[in-house]
Amino acid sequence: MQFTSEQRLDDAVLEREFTLGDIPGILWTPASASAPAPLILLSPPPLGLRKTYPRLVARARHAAADGFATATIELPGSGDRPRWPAAEQALADLRRAMEAGEPVTDEIIDALILPLVDKAVPEWQAALDALLSLPEIGGPVGYSGGVISIGTRLAVVEPRISAAVLFAGSFVPRAMFEEARQVTIPLHVLLQWDDEGNDRQAALDLFDAFGSKEKTLHANMGGHTGVPQHAGDAAAQFFTRHLK
Repeated sequence: MQFTSEQRLDDAVLEREFTLGDIPGILWTPASASAPAPLILLSPPPLGLRKTYPRLVARARHAAADGFATATIELPGSGDRPRWPAAEQALADLRRAMEAGEPVTDEIIDALILPLVDKAVPEWQAALDALLSLPEIGGPVGYSGGVISIGTRLAVVEPRISAAVLFAGSFVPRAMFEEARQVTIPLHVLLQWDDEGNDRQAALDLFDAFGSKEKTLHANMGGHTGVPQHAGDAAAQFFTRHLK
């Protein structure tokens, strides 16, 4: 991990950009922390860190106020990272089907999501290795992310993650339902009821499949970007209970 820039945000949060190999990322830590801070991994939607930065930094500020460090990395194929022709074709097929009012097939969903999960999860594990080696970062670790299949896979394969907030706003391959049954950590799942880009029934079925003894579904009326403030507050309280 190599830090490339540093700035303080309102004297309360230290923001440092870094690269991990060819993967860009950002680390936010409470500026006044006197002990290693617990860590929340903020997985962005596949729109690029530049486009989603305002939302990410708002979550980072909120987390820092609660004593958490947060970090994010650019997803494969997003931002300035190399494009994936196969993924772009799958995205074009998805848009074509939705615009035509046709069913989104399992083949389209698999082609769009599964390669992303297969590549993103090992990258998150490598980032976690690097972040936990820093003296200012300690455990436990939480995950908060927007591609729910990435969070599901990480919850299965990464024992250092103790709790997760998952956003049910992306299509879910059928293969992920079997993986969901292996998840045992506490979960807090956010669902926008009228999300135009999400299969609501698939999201409900995935929630039902999760094997966690403690799992909460927080559903709100509204579209993809209309998550109300109280839903974010509830997610923050969830992490405070399980990571501190």
